[in-house]
Amino acid sequence: MVVASPHKVYSPKTNDLSLQLGKRGINKIILTGVSANLCVAVHMRDLIEDGFEVAIAKDATAGAVLPKGDAYEVAPLNFRMVASSVRTTDELVGQLQA
Repeated sequence: MVVASPHKVYSPKTNDLSLQLGKRGINKIILTGVSANLCVAVHMRDLIEDGFEVAIAKDATAGAVLPKGDAYEVAPLNFRMVASSVRTTDELVGQLQA
């Protein structure tokens, strides 16, 4: 199942994502997104707090590159400290197929 959260929705705390996933018996999430240091990080933390196992597809996330710095550079370190798993998309697909 693929679930997309509208850009205006910043976290599962502002919608019923966790409820809907729980109703379907889903407890493992693969998370991707275009704002790794913001939306992806918030979703990751909220889903983990709600009891989900969250894997991050590190090559399917991104972050803005601004004059003050590369927002994506900080995200993978934070992901490794909090997420259940941080892998490439190929690695995650391989796990699903196994």
